[in-house]
Amino acid sequence: MNRYLAFVMLALLAACGEGDKKPGAGPAAGPGAAPPPPEVEVLIVATGAATLTQDLPGRLMAIRSAQVRARVEGVVEKRLFAEGSDIAAGTPLFRIDARTYQANLSAAEADLASAAASFSRLKPLLEIKAVSQQEYDQASARHKQAEAALARARLDLENAVPPAPISGRIGRALVTEGALVGKGEATHLATIEQLDPIRVEFSQSYSDMLRLQQAVKAGKQKAAKAAQVRLLLEDGTLYPEPGTLRFADLAVDPGTGSVLLRAEFPNPRRELLPGTFARVRFPQAEVEAAIRIPQRSVTVSPLGQAVMVVDAEGKVNSRTVKTGGMADQDFLIESGLKPGDQVIVNGLQKARPGAMVKPVPWDPAKKPGPPPGAVPPAPTAEAKPADAKK
Repeated sequence: MNRYLAFVMLALLAACGEGDKKPGAGPAAGPGAAPPPPEVEVLIVATGAATLTQDLPGRLMAIRSAQVRARVEGVVEKRLFAEGSDIAAGTPLFRIDARTYQANLSAAEADLASAAASFSRLKPLLEIKAVSQQEYDQASARHKQAEAALARARLDLENAVPPAPISGRIGRALVTEGALVGKGEATHLATIEQLDPIRVEFSQSYSDMLRLQQAVKAGKQKAAKAAQVRLLLEDGTLYPEPGTLRFADLAVDPGTGSVLLRAEFPNPRRELLPGTFARVRFPQAEVEAAIRIPQRSVTVSPLGQAVMVVDAEGKVNSRTVKTGGMADQDFLIESGLKPGDQVIVNGLQKARPGAMVKPVPWDPAKKPGPPPGAVPPAPTAEAKPADAKK
């Protein structure tokens, strides 16, 4: 009887175990089963028109810069502007002690009145030959000299309040109240710079320009239609406002073998400041039927440049390529790839030649994740949970 009860209990347990299995579920993978192939993001190669660009180093400069200098001698009584503010042309900037110039103006007005009266008296006398022509000419000369002295006295009085010569942003004051300026030299008082738009000066190698011209003449490339350029800031970010090429020098610098170029960029928020170093993305030529791939998909070794491609069976292969320039942040491929190839863009750390992978389409808008093995930063003492209030 005991054996019969044990047999019935074993049968019930087996039935319960089979009922727990999901329909269609296969046998569980054993400890030695192979893991599924890793996913990698791939770009399917296609041809299309592209603009060949070159990133050239440059420096930001104010499009207009003016030094405000003292034109008359005197003691500065007051600064009339806020340092670092935007001002309009003609705005008074300083007030220099003008009492001497006011006195000179009054004396010049009196001299002019006297000379004008003397000249007026001699004119009718000359007509009746009561005075000589020489006396009349001397009175006329004194009258003109008095007029010039009055104009100079008025100008000196105006220069006692130097105005802004241009509109722009004014820097710090280089003199303070009580300083003596204009004695023997035109003292530098402040500097005004126009920052919107802002200028970028950069240089391009003449040999590169000559090579591109020869490629255009040979029909391999077309000249770039637009003179629009882009700006890469020091941290590598792309400035959102496009710029315009304004000037290209006609001479080659003998010291560097390059040609000076200038571009202007809108700067409405004053984000770009003079003196900053940046890189100008300069369009050089138009290429048709070009193959372009992201820069990070190309690896460089002593053997040359290569990419990882996935074949129709999902196997990874290394492919040697030859790049022929840049199109924005992408490489232009001259040889080594053909339309339809699947180039690995993200997941290169998972791909080894001969390994099996699962290719998925690459999304350019998706930001790449942290590199493999990256450790997130530890929270600081100030970082506390929002609900950890006691």
